[in-house]
Amino acid sequence: MKLSLATALAALAFAAPAAAQPAAPAYPRIIPAPGGAAVIPTPGSQRAYDQYHYAPARRAGDFLYVSGVIAGPAADEARDAEAFKVQARRAFAHLKRALEAGGASFADVVMINSFHVWDGPGFKGTREEQFAALSAVKDEFMAAPHPAWTAVGTTGLLNPAGVVEIQMIAYVPQTRR
Repeated sequence: MKLSLATALAALAFAAPAAAQPAAPAYPRIIPAPGGAAVIPTPGSQRAYDQYHYAPARRAGDFLYVSGVIAGPAADEARDAEAFKVQARRAFAHLKRALEAGGASFADVVMINSFHVWDGPGFKGTREEQFAALSAVKDEFMAAPHPAWTAVGTTGLLNPAGVVEIQMIAYVPQTRR
């Protein structure tokens, strides 16, 4: 089969853009920054970085600071303690990805800060039930020795159905990376 010059050029024109497109960035993505780096674990966290201008994790020297992750129900989820455990596991899985992207693990976490909406629409139960459920899930992911932990009550989170926002700090010596 003989192709005309016009047909051959048209075929090349359609093929060229696909060949010329840059490869999608690999994740985790590390962006050099003063004293360390911003850490972008996933494409979803890249969108948050681009849209809201915050790093999901940021290395500074020997420390990795992991931004808060909100645990709470989706529209179709229950709001009791057992459902909250499922929601908290999702949050801890997200935290795990951020830690691993920064070269750390839960064993390296030295500090947890949690911000709780004790009486909000995302959880039907007592303060004690909420904290017990979160603590039980934390123990599924983190073994002793336990990190320091500050739990603070608040009136609301960025996600109106959010129950708790969990932030972590890990000690990760640069020589270990």
